[in-house]
Amino acid sequence: MAYYIALIHKEPDSGFGVSFPDVPGVTTVADTLDEAMSEAANALGFAFEDWNGERPAPRTLDALRQDPVFLDLSTDAVVAAVTPAPGMADAA
Repeated sequence: MAYYIALIHKEPDSGFGVSFPDVPGVTTVADTLDEAMSEAANALGFAFEDWNGERPAPRTLDALRQDPVFLDLSTDAVVAAVTPAPGMADAA
């Protein structure tokens, strides 16, 4: 099963924000890191349920580290590997 690299940011007085460099526009926010990981899998799964056309191919962390945009976005972020939520990933 494919996994996508997620960036998790936490600012003071805010929730944990999650985004996916390889899946633009898919984001989520949660109150705790555990919830953020769960919600990230759900957000990715929901996005792929209705995805039109070919899904973006996930890049490896090594490949992303060669991308200057990723390096900028990943400053002060937790980097995590996320798979789409069960049931939604079956179509992946």
